[in-house]
Amino acid sequence: MITLIGQYDSPFVRRVGIALRLYGLPFAHRPLSVFGDGEAVRELNPLMRVPVLLLEDGTALVDSHMILDHLDGRADVPLFPRSEPGRTAALRVAALACGLAEKAVSLFYERRLHEVTSPVWEARCAAQIGSVLTALEAERAARPGPWWFGAQLGHADIALACALRFASDAHPGLITLADYPALAAHSAAAEAMAVFAEISQPFVAPA
Repeated sequence: MITLIGQYDSPFVRRVGIALRLYGLPFAHRPLSVFGDGEAVRELNPLMRVPVLLLEDGTALVDSHMILDHLDGRADVPLFPRSEPGRTAALRVAALACGLAEKAVSLFYERRLHEVTSPVWEARCAAQIGSVLTALEAERAARPGPWWFGAQLGHADIALACALRFASDAHPGLITLADYPALAAHSAAAEAMAVFAEISQPFVAPA
């Protein structure tokens, strides 16, 4: 059986867990923290980052995009399209959503790990997050379907919902989703799904 390493309050771990459930792939879950369980994570990934996906043969895959690419290869109908132009379009949206999540993580670490924070860095991260939200809001509003690319939920939809949940939980008040009604509706639709409720946990700030 494959094993997913990492806690579900990480948007990157969560998107992998949701994909595993949607693909119907049985997996074990070890909710290790890169702070509380750093050495255990290092043994699996020298970068000391999650998610890590341990395959049946013991191979450790790192980086959520690489992991999802592997899982897509196992699927009859992958959550990223295999053909163009749909594949590049979906990858682009997912990359922007993951970039938003990365900036939210970076901003959290700036505030959590430094007694004196850099106002310039904080402002830059907040501006990057805001720019991505504005761009994605305009694009999502132009797509009236239930999901970004039509009737089928895909990796881009999952990445966006996970990023929005993390940014909102880790930085209360940073994002007012009411200012982005299309994204707010998208997030609400995703979070209402049973798989999103199952693969979820409240945000836990590292000690």
